[in-house]
Amino acid sequence: MGNKSSNNTDIKKVYDFKEKLGTGSFATVKRVVRKSDKEAFACKIIRKNKLNKEELAVVHDEVEIMQRVEHKHCVRLFEIYETSSKLYMVMEILTGGELFDRIVAKGSYSEKEAADVVKTVAEALKYLHANGIVHRDLKPENLIYQNQTEEALLKITDFGLAKYRSRDTALSTACGTPGYVAPEVLEGKQYSKEVDLWSLGVILYILLCGFPPFYDESTAGLYRQIKKGQYDFPDPYWLDISNDAKDVVKGLLTVNPKKRFTPTDLLGSPWVSKGIASTKDLGDNFNKNIKLTTSKKTLRKGIRAVIAINRFVRALKKVLEKEKDKSGESCEDGDTKSGDT
Repeated sequence: MGNKSSNNTDIKKVYDFKEKLGTGSFATVKRVVRKSDKEAFACKIIRKNKLNKEELAVVHDEVEIMQRVEHKHCVRLFEIYETSSKLYMVMEILTGGELFDRIVAKGSYSEKEAADVVKTVAEALKYLHANGIVHRDLKPENLIYQNQTEEALLKITDFGLAKYRSRDTALSTACGTPGYVAPEVLEGKQYSKEVDLWSLGVILYILLCGFPPFYDESTAGLYRQIKKGQYDFPDPYWLDISNDAKDVVKGLLTVNPKKRFTPTDLLGSPWVSKGIASTKDLGDNFNKNIKLTTSKKTLRKGIRAVIAINRFVRALKKVLEKEKDKSGESCEDGDTKSGDT
């Protein structure tokens, strides 16, 4: 495994900074090009002065974990540069798109392709777990293809919530993404690497029918279903799915973590690794469902952005009202431009 020390050289002497690829609460990701050979990378720029003590600890955990990870199905960290105010993580650039977006663009999908995804992720998890790393936030958005080619490798990304343990000690922090989080996390119990296999079970379920196994209008209702392992295989969506595929789903979506499938179990499954999974197209119902699931995910991102803007506007209006009360002057709504935020 790698051991990459922090580099104090001026990163801008080594790389040309290009367009922005993404933005988070305290980090920005930009495409960079190495001056010596014109090779492109993704650079995560973390503003340390924006972080509190706990957030800084999370960043240090992510860096420590990514320094340890060298597997063909995990995004790779190549170099670290650090200044007094910023941390630069130079990583492999992934341009092939998210798993679900790729499926929607392709327009067809089969059990064999779903089995190949499970095999890929199982190989990566076997490696991570053997090296003491639990990802803790496995979901479709964190499975990204290396490039746009047909033979592109699928990679696990975003180790921001991952945890490294030198021994097989239990974890207790409640974290993850609603819908993909394991029952033992929601129960407030100590947990371990098995949580990643539950998340993979949710992903596989969606890969076979196009919609998630657990759904409720309220988060509390959703969590009740997950804790009970309350899901089924409704017709007509599961009518043509093989029993072998369903058995793998059941093995992963097992509430008792000790009885849940391990990566080794998956890699030993004939459906996953022996080429028995059907190559038949899953059909129109699947295509409609996966498009809807993907669009809902995009909508949720949009809704979160709108909520953030609305909160800002409400806060701004309160400030303006206070100023108005103090000065006795009027302020028209048209004076406030939320779009400038």
